[in-house]
Amino acid sequence: MANTGASRIDTTLFAHPSEREAAKILEFYRIRWEYEPTSFPIAFDKKGNVIQSFTPDFYLPDLDLYIELTTMSQKLVTKKNRKVRRLRELYPDIRIKIFYQKDFRSLLLKYGLYEKPEADRGDRE
Repeated sequence: MANTGASRIDTTLFAHPSEREAAKILEFYRIRWEYEPTSFPIAFDKKGNVIQSFTPDFYLPDLDLYIELTTMSQKLVTKKNRKVRRLRELYPDIRIKIFYQKDFRSLLLKYGLYEKPEADRGDRE
Protein backbone atom coordinates (compact mmCIF):
# COMPACT_ATOMS: atom_id res chain seq x y z
CA MET A 1 0.00 0.00 0.00
CA ALA A 2 1.49 3.35 -1.03
CA ASN A 3 1.60 6.33 1.30
CA THR A 4 -0.77 9.10 0.35
CA GLY A 5 1.28 11.97 1.78
CA ALA A 6 -0.22 14.63 4.00
CA SER A 7 -3.77 13.31 3.58
CA ARG A 8 -2.81 10.13 5.43
CA ILE A 9 -1.27 12.16 8.24
CA ASP A 10 -4.33 14.41 8.32
CA THR A 11 -6.71 11.46 8.60
CA THR A 12 -4.80 9.61 11.33
CA LEU A 13 -5.88 10.35 14.90
CA PHE A 14 -2.58 10.66 16.76
CA ALA A 15 -2.56 10.56 20.55
CA HIS A 16 0.11 13.28 20.79
CA PRO A 17 1.30 16.09 18.46
CA SER A 18 4.83 14.65 18.52
CA GLU A 19 3.52 11.52 16.80
CA ARG A 20 2.14 13.63 13.94
CA GLU A 21 5.55 15.29 13.57
CA ALA A 22 7.26 11.90 13.54
CA ALA A 23 4.87 10.74 10.81
CA LYS A 24 5.84 13.81 8.75
CA ILE A 25 9.51 12.83 8.99
CA LEU A 26 8.71 9.26 7.97
CA GLU A 27 6.67 10.56 5.04
CA PHE A 28 9.50 12.88 4.00
CA TYR A 29 11.80 9.87 3.71
CA ARG A 30 9.07 7.76 2.10
CA ILE A 31 9.28 5.23 4.90
CA ARG A 32 6.12 3.14 5.08
CA TRP A 33 4.56 3.31 8.53
CA GLU A 34 1.59 2.07 10.47
CA TYR A 35 0.28 3.89 13.51
CA GLU A 36 -0.26 1.78 16.64
CA PRO A 37 -1.05 -1.41 14.71
CA THR A 38 -0.22 -3.94 17.42
CA SER A 39 -0.85 -4.25 21.15
CA PHE A 40 1.41 -6.71 22.92
CA PRO A 41 0.20 -8.36 26.15
CA ILE A 42 2.96 -7.79 28.72
CA ALA A 43 1.40 -8.68 32.08
CA PHE A 44 -0.93 -11.49 33.11
CA ASP A 45 -2.85 -12.49 36.21
CA LYS A 46 -2.50 -15.93 37.83
CA LYS A 47 -5.12 -17.37 35.46
CA GLY A 48 -3.22 -16.14 32.40
CA ASN A 49 -5.58 -13.29 31.61
CA VAL A 50 -3.99 -10.19 30.10
CA ILE A 51 -3.90 -7.37 32.62
CA GLN A 52 -1.56 -5.00 30.77
CA SER A 53 -0.64 -4.42 27.14
CA PHE A 54 1.83 -2.17 25.37
CA THR A 55 1.15 -0.53 22.00
CA PRO A 56 4.21 1.03 20.33
CA ASP A 57 3.51 4.23 18.40
CA PHE A 58 4.68 3.14 14.95
CA TYR A 59 5.54 0.03 12.99
CA LEU A 60 7.85 0.37 9.99
CA PRO A 61 7.06 -2.74 7.92
CA ASP A 62 9.98 -2.41 5.50
CA LEU A 63 12.40 -2.33 8.44
CA ASP A 64 10.41 -4.73 10.65
CA LEU A 65 10.84 -2.20 13.44
CA TYR A 66 8.55 -0.69 16.08
CA ILE A 67 9.14 2.88 17.21
CA GLU A 68 8.09 4.34 20.55
CA LEU A 69 8.31 8.10 21.13
CA THR A 70 8.57 9.54 24.57
CA THR A 71 8.49 13.27 25.24
CA MET A 72 7.25 12.91 28.79
CA SER A 73 8.54 13.53 32.29
CA GLN A 74 11.28 11.27 33.61
CA LYS A 75 8.82 9.46 35.90
CA LEU A 76 6.68 8.46 32.92
CA VAL A 77 9.76 7.63 30.82
CA THR A 78 10.78 5.15 33.51
CA LYS A 79 7.39 3.42 33.25
CA LYS A 80 7.66 3.29 29.48
CA ASN A 81 11.21 1.88 29.66
CA ARG A 82 9.89 -0.84 31.96
CA LYS A 83 7.18 -1.74 29.44
CA VAL A 84 9.68 -1.89 26.58
CA ARG A 85 12.02 -4.05 28.65
CA ARG A 86 9.12 -6.43 29.40
CA LEU A 87 8.14 -6.53 25.73
CA ARG A 88 11.71 -7.49 24.84
CA GLU A 89 11.69 -10.26 27.47
CA LEU A 90 8.42 -11.75 26.24
CA TYR A 91 8.93 -11.15 22.50
CA PRO A 92 12.67 -11.34 21.81
CA ASP A 93 12.15 -11.37 18.04
CA ILE A 94 10.34 -8.02 18.08
CA ARG A 95 12.59 -5.09 17.20
CA ILE A 96 11.75 -1.84 18.99
CA LYS A 97 13.51 1.50 19.34
CA ILE A 98 12.66 4.26 21.81
CA PHE A 99 13.18 7.87 20.81
CA TYR A 100 13.57 10.06 23.87
CA GLN A 101 12.61 13.73 23.98
CA LYS A 102 16.15 14.93 23.19
CA ASP A 103 16.43 12.51 20.24
CA PHE A 104 13.09 13.61 18.90
CA ARG A 105 13.88 17.32 19.30
CA SER A 106 17.11 16.77 17.37
CA LEU A 107 15.12 15.26 14.50
CA LEU A 108 12.64 18.13 14.57
CA LEU A 109 15.46 20.68 14.56
CA LYS A 110 17.12 18.93 11.64
CA TYR A 111 13.94 19.11 9.58
CA GLY A 112 12.93 22.62 10.60
CA LEU A 113 9.89 21.44 12.54
CA TYR A 114 11.14 22.78 15.88
CA GLU A 115 13.06 25.89 16.83
CA LYS A 116 15.35 25.95 19.85
CA PRO A 117 14.18 28.26 22.61
CA GLU A 118 16.21 31.50 22.80
CA ALA A 119 17.95 30.36 26.02
CA ASP A 120 19.31 27.21 24.32
CA ARG A 121 20.85 28.91 21.28
CA GLY A 122 23.92 30.42 22.88
CA ASP A 123 22.92 33.87 21.60
CA ARG A 124 24.00 35.55 24.80
CA GLU A 125 24.79 39.26 24.72
